Amino acid sequence: MNDRMMKAVLYDRYGGPEVLYVGRVPRPEPAPGEVLVKVRAFSVNGGELTVRSGRLRLLSGRTFPQRVGLDFTGEVAEPGAGVTRFAPGDRVWGVLGRTSGFGSAAEYVSVPATRVGRLPDGIDPVDAAALPVATAAITALRDKAGLRPGERLLVRGAAGGVGNAAVQLGRAYGAEVTALARATGLDFVRGLGAHRAIDHRTVRAADLDRFDVVLDTAGTDLRAYRRRLAPGGRMVTLAFDPKRPAASFGYLAASTVHGRGRVRFFSGNPGQADFDDLARHVVEGKLRPAVDTVFPLEETAAAHRALEAGGVRGKYVVRVG
Repeated sequence: MNDRMMKAVLYDRYGGPEVLYVGRVPRPEPAPGEVLVKVRAFSVNGGELTVRSGRLRLLSGRTFPQRVGLDFTGEVAEPGAGVTRFAPGDRVWGVLGRTSGFGSAAEYVSVPATRVGRLPDGIDPVDAAALPVATAAITALRDKAGLRPGERLLVRGAAGGVGNAAVQLGRAYGAEVTALARATGLDFVRGLGAHRAIDHRTVRAADLDRFDVVLDTAGTDLRAYRRRLAPGGRMVTLAFDPKRPAASFGYLAASTVHGRGRVRFFSGNPGQADFDDLARHVVEGKLRPAVDTVFPLEETAAAHRALEAGGVRGKYVVRVG
């Protein structure tokens, strides 16, 4: 077998999960400043589902095959020229950068060393694959919103990948945490530390209390939830409405007229310092991985289908090899 080839999850047209298949592509070589990582696991994220469906084809183009997979855990197989921080065999986790697109759903991935951090000792790499996207929750709460002890935090999509991390971190930062999730996820988010857990399908935004910080992972009804901010409140969203992306972007741009009350949007683009913070939170017990189900690589389509169906508690993780 040609060891310069590898398995990867691909699709040749936009559509539902059924378009995904495991094919063979050339194994990447690490460029200067990059590390080649032998992937052990990755998780399924909402953004890649939106791209795979074709809703963002104006941005993602029509060149196929395309790839999936945003985050990963594994071991360094080969450091590129100039990389001294990592050596072969080092256990790592990471997230592909904005310019890299998707592609971690594969046996190997080559990524800038600045996008990789050391995996804490004692954590299984498959479980750990649920956590790289938690860097987005850290950035959202600590940097974008400036969450302070004693403040009231509302987390939308609290049972999901970023949401469950936000619940845990909000509690660790000393906030009073209210979690919105499906009814089947309410006990789950309470177990993560939420002071209150509410079924999002039985309550309107207008019926909720006022909050100092709103962290949104849904991207819908942004105007209604911004109105739940207390004076001086801050709202951060990590998503846009996948069915109406143009309207979401338009509202986010228009919300700047509200000054401090605007809706802050960002897409995760973590670096080494963020992964160092993530590792510290794990070691200190402030954050633990929440894995709903583990799928083999050949069933990546089933993992996509499960996430689209809703009701996830934590992350759907795919084991490689």
